[in-house]
Amino acid sequence: MRRGTADTGAGPGAGESVTAPWSQHLRRARLAECGGVEITGTAQHEAWQAKALPPVEQLRPDLWSVPVPMGGPLRYVSVYAFALDGGGLGLIDTGWGSDESWAALNAGLAEIGGAVADVRGVLITHLHFDHLGLAERVRQASGAWVAMHPADAAIVGSPPHRDPATFVAEEVDFLVSLGAARDEAVSDVGPSESLEHFTRMALPDRLLEDGEHADFPGWRMRAVHTPGHTPGHLCFAEERTGLLFSGDHVLPRISPNISSTSTGTADPLRDYLDSLAAIAREEPVEVLPAHEWRFRGLGSRAAELVAHHEHRLAELLEAIRQNPGSTPWQLAAHLTWSRPWDQYERRMRIFAVTETDAHLRLLASRGLVVSDGGPVPTWTLALR
Repeated sequence: MRRGTADTGAGPGAGESVTAPWSQHLRRARLAECGGVEITGTAQHEAWQAKALPPVEQLRPDLWSVPVPMGGPLRYVSVYAFALDGGGLGLIDTGWGSDESWAALNAGLAEIGGAVADVRGVLITHLHFDHLGLAERVRQASGAWVAMHPADAAIVGSPPHRDPATFVAEEVDFLVSLGAARDEAVSDVGPSESLEHFTRMALPDRLLEDGEHADFPGWRMRAVHTPGHTPGHLCFAEERTGLLFSGDHVLPRISPNISSTSTGTADPLRDYLDSLAAIAREEPVEVLPAHEWRFRGLGSRAAELVAHHEHRLAELLEAIRQNPGSTPWQLAAHLTWSRPWDQYERRMRIFAVTETDAHLRLLASRGLVVSDGGPVPTWTLALR
């Protein structure tokens, strides 16, 4: 539930698919380019470089982006607000569940001439706290419905994810199953008191399956199921304008964290690569992600993300060759990250280890590695 977009390994040469820095001299007579993508959210990009919050922007008639701040390296979530036929607003995502984020969302909607009370419906791309965190406050203030994919709704509504103590125990047990010492797992997960807010997130009023259209009057907002980052991640393809709201599935600079979880799918990285290939078959007019900046060039960006994961898989294979019989917890220490491994702890270490495990699962499904089948599996290269 708390596994947001990872920035681990996001430095040059760190095994991360990071798009090359933007250079002003490349602008020529067109929008700035960043690696294989073309930056269209130039104000967002300039704010990013200045380490500032970008402005509220009108992107199309009756469509705005509202930056809502959050902690961590991603800085903010772009909440998208739509004026609906017949009155009222629709939102994609809501922002991190904090008072600061709530104030920013209210101020942003006021800047476009609206208010939280005007919201009629909220589309949630996925269950993470920076996207779903404010949904309950929006619903209480407006009476709006909240919609998400059934797979994520099932996780949010499951008994372990409504009780902090059970939630912590489940995550500790999962990390131990990946090779962590129990005391290290307990330390990394933290006390249940610090995680209570994650277990009070909004349960949806409506469920959206792949291909269904959201109830946004005046818009043709089609749900596109893109599992990987979470089991029920949704992108939204707006058929009238050709826009793609990509959530965390495709970002212009960093790769989303793809992790195994105790409540997730058996092979999340395979899910991600499959859904990435499916969504990249058509080139949208513009990609509107939840973080960083808007861009064009979905096909190029998807190819970069595939290349990043294939590089990571090759690096992991070599680590297993050199360290046979290792657990995911041990193997993560042999991979390249954005800082020395001994500086990793708590959430960063959990992200890294569970992402390593997701890559292991894909290697196993390709027949390249095998586990010993024990309660804490260890991995070796498959005999070829």
